[in-house]
Amino acid sequence: MTVTVPAPVRTPSNNHGGAVQTSLLSRVVPMGIMTIAAVYVLLPLWWLLVGASKDQGQLADGNPLWFSDLRLLSNLDQLFAYRDGIFLRWMLNSLAYTGGAALLGTLLAGMCGYALAKYRFPGREVLFNVILGGVLVPATALALPLFLMFSTVHAANTFWSVFLPSLVNPFGVYLARIYAATSVPDDLMEAARIDGAGEVRTFFTVSARLMAPAFLTIFLFHFVAIWNNFLLPLIMLGNEKLFPVTLGLYTWNSQATQNPELRGLVLIGALVSIVPMIAVFLLLQRFWRGGLNAGSLK
Repeated sequence: MTVTVPAPVRTPSNNHGGAVQTSLLSRVVPMGIMTIAAVYVLLPLWWLLVGASKDQGQLADGNPLWFSDLRLLSNLDQLFAYRDGIFLRWMLNSLAYTGGAALLGTLLAGMCGYALAKYRFPGREVLFNVILGGVLVPATALALPLFLMFSTVHAANTFWSVFLPSLVNPFGVYLARIYAATSVPDDLMEAARIDGAGEVRTFFTVSARLMAPAFLTIFLFHFVAIWNNFLLPLIMLGNEKLFPVTLGLYTWNSQATQNPELRGLVLIGALVSIVPMIAVFLLLQRFWRGGLNAGSLK
């Protein structure tokens, strides 16, 4: 005798409703978290923009998150005219430190990572591990030894005491090695050698073009890190004419209790100081994103 077990009766309408509810919940929760994160990140920038457009009295009495009388242009005139334009000198110093060190540091990191990825020599892995260990060492731990070294050779309180340490970028070496290992074929390098190209020419005419997205990524990370560097200039520099903008604004902010006028200049100066970073991202994001998309298609 065979016993037939009846199939369970399904309720399509209830399952469909649960799936819709789960799908809606899976969209709403991430969007809510991302919205909160976006507000958390953008709120200080909004406060900075609003504060930079006010005068001293409006800063103390007005709504800190909304505009009063727009005085942005007059505040900019006051900022660039204060003490014969010392703020403009600090901005130029930051551009010199950051632009030069980011370009040279990116080239050095790219060449070093390329050599570690494409050439086999004794001690290669040991050398790479030592460089990789440099990523884990905080910059604050290196600032004092660097100051003692530059003081020994009487190079402290000079342009080079900030510029030369900024060239070192262990994280850039790591990125360059990873990217070169996957994006530069050995067969292509061998073909270039057969055609008579030397190693230097092969790097600059063949490999560097393939590594362009990695170079842009390293440059952006390096540019932001140097621009925001504060501790190294604080320890190395005593002459305010050599200050980068971060250190200059810090000195103004430390004097704001004795001179309340500086509080408004610090706000408008901080707003102006982030303009170069925004410009660099807007100019390079197209090439950076295009390179990443090309790499994903490979």
